[in-house]
Amino acid sequence: METAPSYLKLLETGELKERVELLKEKLAACTVCPHHCKVDRLSGRVGFCRTPYLVRVSSAFLHRGEERPIRGHRGSGTVFFSWCNMKCVYCQNYDISQLGEGVDVTPRELAQIMLRLQEMGAHNVNLVTPSHVVPQIVEAVYLAAQGGLKIPLVYNTSSYDDLETLRLLEGIVDIYLPDLKYMREENGRRYSKVKNYPEVAKAAIKEMHRQVGNLKLDPYGVAYRGVLVRHLVLPNDLSNSFEAIDFLASVERGLAVNVMGQYRPYYKALDYPELARPVFPHEVERVKEYARQKGLWLIED
Repeated sequence: METAPSYLKLLETGELKERVELLKEKLAACTVCPHHCKVDRLSGRVGFCRTPYLVRVSSAFLHRGEERPIRGHRGSGTVFFSWCNMKCVYCQNYDISQLGEGVDVTPRELAQIMLRLQEMGAHNVNLVTPSHVVPQIVEAVYLAAQGGLKIPLVYNTSSYDDLETLRLLEGIVDIYLPDLKYMREENGRRYSKVKNYPEVAKAAIKEMHRQVGNLKLDPYGVAYRGVLVRHLVLPNDLSNSFEAIDFLASVERGLAVNVMGQYRPYYKALDYPELARPVFPHEVERVKEYARQKGLWLIED
């Protein structure tokens, strides 16, 4: 069983450095995420994500609240990136994702954060909200790998990801942790302020699965490769949950999914009557049961 992170092979062959350069080129007229703002982030311009070249980090710590295969027994080395390429009206981390709280860091400083998390015993480096800062992340991984980084990367994303960018992550990311938020385009526009969310997210999840396959665990139950999809059940089925489960089951039988029931009306959700209540337990349970019936691997903790 090969559990070493894939990026170490790319470091040895020199391809990891080539990926750094290819991704950095995408910042010059930005096409890093599906917005394709075409602004020159290298010179300090910003688009939808409000992030120039320097990335902003809100926090980095050993997270023990993630799913068991991600947190393991030592914790997941979580890095929360500020800003986002979506604007979800119910975001529980809106102070980070939409108000931009955090500290700007260089790729070298980000590399040091990754190495520090490894020294603390993290099972992995868990990159939260990475879609708009992939070039900077990969540059940091290149530097950190030269300095001894040897734990897997978790790409913890909304799935509003650019396909070309994802393809450049093949062989770098071993664990993908994508959300699947909605299956109807109008819900993505109304509640997250983005176009074509279902089309983009479905293509992204298929690409992630093509790269790393179903979730694989070591003898201690800790993930070292594969895809684990998160699906947050929204009130009044605004998450189109049964359609989401049907899609995930079509990707591959045994695909790991966490059907989440922790929705609360945070941030601007009270301005939307259909979102202005918590989700009911029975709404979540019927989605979980459907996921079991469709042959998905239900991760419940």
